Amino acid sequence: MFEHIKNKFPFPKEKWRKFLGSFERMEVPAKTLLLKEDEVSYNAYYIEKGMVRAWYNNDGKDVTFQFFLENTMFSSLESFKKGLPSMVSFETIEPCILYRISKPDVEAFLEEVYQNPELRNLFMDALFERVFDYMKHFFSFIKDTPMQRYINLTKTKPEIVKRVPQHYIASYLGITTVHLSRIKSKILKERLG
Repeated sequence: MFEHIKNKFPFPKEKWRKFLGSFERMEVPAKTLLLKEDEVSYNAYYIEKGMVRAWYNNDGKDVTFQFFLENTMFSSLESFKKGLPSMVSFETIEPCILYRISKPDVEAFLEEVYQNPELRNLFMDALFERVFDYMKHFFSFIKDTPMQRYINLTKTKPEIVKRVPQHYIASYLGITTVHLSRIKSKILKERLG
């Protein structure tokens, strides 16, 4: 547990013990809302088991724009950092084992990270990975067709295609479930040739 994070950030053991002791373990069922759009985020989460989606309401329709899998930390970054209302909601897709940490505990940890230039760079790299994911997803809507977006998803994130309900995948791709079914059917026909 937390090995993924420990490997990225080489802290002394006693500092890791203190930081990891700040997490609260939670077992939550599927469809649990962890944060609602327009609420302020006071917690960050680490996923040991399960999957979470980030989504927002667009005129009564929920639009999924990111999925978080095991060994991932997530929060509504802008809300968590600046105390602003969150632009997104977070909801479990599967039953999850999560670890929740409060904002004051994260801030204490980050103070130590910022004092060490090597750790600060590693932290910034990890943060930018998420930003790059958002950018790639955004640009795919400009340059790729829905079929290309689906094919890219199957290649780059096959776990999502295997585990996520089709209506969330369709929402993530910006299409209807009917359109997604047509795309999958067309791909299957092309493969069978």
